Amino acid sequence: MNDDIQHLNILSIFHYVVAGISGLFSLFPIFHLMMGISMLTGGFLSPGAEAEAPFPFWLFGLMFTLIPAAIIFFGLVFSGFIAAAGYFLAKRKNHMFCLIMAGVSCIFMPFGTVLGVFSIIVLSRPSVKELFNVIKPVSAS
Repeated sequence: MNDDIQHLNILSIFHYVVAGISGLFSLFPIFHLMMGISMLTGGFLSPGAEAEAPFPFWLFGLMFTLIPAAIIFFGLVFSGFIAAAGYFLAKRKNHMFCLIMAGVSCIFMPFGTVLGVFSIIVLSRPSVKELFNVIKPVSAS
């Protein structure tokens, strides 16, 4: 039982670490986002060059804005979910959410895969499931 508590605490810390790493990696396309915004505002065109372009230049700007924005958004949401799973592991709440996030974190290779596999192994133990199902006594006030 004591090993299970220690394993859950270590997994909780590593969830925070992987959330930070994935959050940092999700910000890598910020250069493309800034380039797309610059294209949309006309920062790359000289005056009067829009009439000479054989294709709508704003379409590339839109592509360079929307795709990186979506990657950044979903990456930060993923990082938030990983951090929430770490919080729930520390508080011994939401066993199913932690198990689902352990599976989803396997997408983020190699750190998330290692974390997800170890989380699934630890969360599948019957003794760990009992730790999540402990009913706390209600204090009379």
